Amino acid sequence: MTNKARVVKFAATGGPQVLALETIDLADPGPGEVQLRQHAIGINYQDCYHRSGFYPLPLPSGVGTEAAGVVEKIGAGVADFKPGARVVYSSGAPAPMPICATCPPTV
Repeated sequence: MTNKARVVKFAATGGPQVLALETIDLADPGPGEVQLRQHAIGINYQDCYHRSGFYPLPLPSGVGTEAAGVVEKIGAGVADFKPGARVVYSSGAPAPMPICATCPPTV
């Protein structure tokens, strides 16, 4: 796995033109943290409200308050997740993805 990621960020509020694709360096996860490889990222009204300034937040910031992916690395003290586990999140901590009949089992 590379220690870089592409992210969509904005340094000022405004229309879609304020969005910029950037490549960032990834640090290893700290205690209690996990690092995900995101496979699907949802952009919703909350993201648009943040970008427009309607819901203010510290800048610079980014978009993507919900996603699905795979745990790549875990930090010290993480017991609920293992590398390879599939997870989803929405404006909060990642959660294990439920198994369906067509999905292979998680780690």
